[in-house]
Amino acid sequence: MKLGRLTKLGVERFGLFLDELKSNPSATFPKELLSSPAYFETIDDEIEIMPYKFKSRWDVANYLYSLISNSSLFDVERDIPFWVGLTAFYFDVLCPPDNEGNRKVKEWSRYIPEPANYKRYYRHLLLGPYLIYRAHSDRPERAMALLCSAPHILSEVYEQFAAYQELVTNPAIIELVTRLYYDPKTQMLKRGASDKGPGSPRRLVTVLQQFDLTWDLYAATADEILKLLPIEFEKFLKNNK
Repeated sequence: MKLGRLTKLGVERFGLFLDELKSNPSATFPKELLSSPAYFETIDDEIEIMPYKFKSRWDVANYLYSLISNSSLFDVERDIPFWVGLTAFYFDVLCPPDNEGNRKVKEWSRYIPEPANYKRYYRHLLLGPYLIYRAHSDRPERAMALLCSAPHILSEVYEQFAAYQELVTNPAIIELVTRLYYDPKTQMLKRGASDKGPGSPRRLVTVLQQFDLTWDLYAATADEILKLLPIEFEKFLKNNK
């Protein structure tokens, strides 16, 4: 597919398809959505969007960052028709069918961005990882804890930190999150990273918000913040040894 975006009618048609999936999980994807001029318009004939089978949100973010950086797109995070077009193109990856061909569609914000609501904006399955990768483009591997899950999965780590712009854009905090919850050997989140008790991502958000009342977390390093953490987080650091 050439680089492009859905028309207003195309976005509406995609929304109808999502609604249809709720009552009919085996509904057939409307292929005309990406071929009919009524639904799709090309932005750049020179750029081809490749039909990759992304394994992780990292793969998604890495590819989209390169694609968009080499395009003429401007203010792309606000271009809803562009992201919906990409979502439609990669729908088999973002809402994979089961062995019987049925799909379990989630809330709309995963497929159609909501730029007016930052709490939900990050939930879009393509725009969310792209924005995180872009925010840490100087060293994107620091965000591995947020981007290591499958493309259609919003992990507990991702949910907790991507919801707060002041946390997800802070290099030291995101490096700390990856050091705590990501296992580079397995390239997956560590056991317990999805828990909600002591030492969990949810607890870390609470602790960091408390620190932010008296500390300038943007001026701190990951090591400096690490030294401030309560003992409950040590169990995740032991897994690094």
